[in-house]
Amino acid sequence: MAEYRVISADSHVFEPPDLWTERVEPNLRSRAPYIVREEGEDWFCCDGYRMIGLAGGTQPGRRFEDPGSITTSDVLENVLPGAYIPEEAVKDLDTDGVDMSIVYPTLGLWLYRLPDTNLITHLFKTYNDWVAEFCKPFPDRLKGIALLNVDDIQVAVSELERAANIGLVGAMMTVAPLEGRAYDSLIYEPLWAAAQDLEMPLSLHVASNKKPSWDEIVDMGKWDNFRKPSYGANVDYWVRVALADMIFSGVFERFPKLQVGSVEMELSWVPHFLDRLDYMYTQKGLERVMYVYKNNALPRDFFHRNVFLGFQEDALGIKLRDIIGVDNMQWGSDYPHQESTFPRSREILEEILVDCTEEEKAKIAGGNAARVYRFN
Repeated sequence: MAEYRVISADSHVFEPPDLWTERVEPNLRSRAPYIVREEGEDWFCCDGYRMIGLAGGTQPGRRFEDPGSITTSDVLENVLPGAYIPEEAVKDLDTDGVDMSIVYPTLGLWLYRLPDTNLITHLFKTYNDWVAEFCKPFPDRLKGIALLNVDDIQVAVSELERAANIGLVGAMMTVAPLEGRAYDSLIYEPLWAAAQDLEMPLSLHVASNKKPSWDEIVDMGKWDNFRKPSYGANVDYWVRVALADMIFSGVFERFPKLQVGSVEMELSWVPHFLDRLDYMYTQKGLERVMYVYKNNALPRDFFHRNVFLGFQEDALGIKLRDIIGVDNMQWGSDYPHQESTFPRSREILEEILVDCTEEEKAKIAGGNAARVYRFN
């Protein structure tokens, strides 16, 4: 695979412990994310809520060496330097045989659930500044994705514009927005327009649900249930709803150059989803008020043109690539999380792409990401 570029379209940083406590507005610092040690384990806490452990930055490669030792938490001293120091991140790219990383947050994914939307906005702005600085020393190797709070659309549009100006290449928004604010609502039209005009792809990343909030999880006593394997096995549910809302309401017909991605939710759910989209449009449309496309287009036409799909190791999805769309697929290593392919990304990528043509390999391994994010 040395003859073409390998881009991890879904890598992560692990935010340093003082990112927000040192940088966010002084009046919010007491509510900003910080680390506490409990019974020998470190946890990120924020605004009175215990959020995530530190294992997402400490255990890549353990799945290959000792999978039984994988845990949900760890200690700060074990976080990989490459998870927050750009020079070390580039060294790990070289070790992994990866040319470039598109960088998402780790704790930032979970901040969407905070009940205070004003706090979210300020925490996101602080993170965006930091990740732009993280990527700046290596513009050909590291590309950052902004956090976007879509509770207030004008705030989101302003932050998207600012993110583009400071060198970030896209933005992520919650997979599951607040009740009554689904992505078929016209309130999002200014955001779709701005993302199209700025050529900033928008990502729907796993674990970035707005609902349930931390208050609801605490009130229901459901944190353990929320982490059950059955939840993880069905994470594509929310992204299917989000994308269907956008497709059925004509968002991609009105904004034909808008790019929206499902990230880290794999591929093999897509064929059934495409079938159901077209079935609902052609067979059930008379039963409900639906947007009618021009020129006899079908829902799958907009999916194939406007949606990109981040995946890690979905071999079944690769087998179904003719239905899903080779041009829609973007591989990612998920570095430095526990399930990451690091440090064996090249080996794993070659295994899952073994039946693909050389052209298909080049697109999936990096070419599609380069096109969507406008890399040379």
